[in-house]
Amino acid sequence: MNNEFISKVFKWFGIGLLITFVVAYIVSTNNSLINLIFSGSSYIIILIAELVLAIWLSTRIHKMSPTSAKIMYIGYCALTGLTFSSIFLLYEITSIIWIFLITSIVFFIFSIIGKNMNVDLRKIGVYLFVFLIALILLEIINIFIMSSKLDMIACIIGLGIFVGYIAYDIKKLQYYEENDNTAVIGAFELYLDFINLFIRLLKLFGKSRD
Repeated sequence: MNNEFISKVFKWFGIGLLITFVVAYIVSTNNSLINLIFSGSSYIIILIAELVLAIWLSTRIHKMSPTSAKIMYIGYCALTGLTFSSIFLLYEITSIIWIFLITSIVFFIFSIIGKNMNVDLRKIGVYLFVFLIALILLEIINIFIMSSKLDMIACIIGLGIFVGYIAYDIKKLQYYEENDNTAVIGAFELYLDFINLFIRLLKLFGKSRD
């Protein structure tokens, strides 16, 4: 992999995380914004907008200009920050910081593993996708059951899936055409891996506010 291309990927990955956590923190300190986001249908609308933007970015990025790709990526990270603000209300700030550091360490370790592994990516991708669909179904079922044990099981399964995706997505960068758009989509995929890993670690080990 070209070091300049990898630098671009991680630059946008870092920018995405920074935008999400800054937006989340700012929103969490403003009661008016909190009430606006988490009351009525606003939260659902934001989630739908996130999903639509993620699908659009993933499927159409190669036909976008580099500027449009970057704007949409930044927009997605900012939207995620709006919903992510709830973690600053539910968990102690020191706990969030520690879990962020742990997530970063795990991310780094599996990035190294992914960069150096010698496996058939197609097989890994199929297995990870199947497990991810199963996880999503399990989490949907638990919305109705509301079982804390099932939630913990889903979190543990999710950890395994997303550390797998970190290694997979890092390795996949080797097969990308090296340009600004693929740097953004690579950053977007790693961003999703990191955020999902962080959320599950926070659920398992985060210290709730009293």
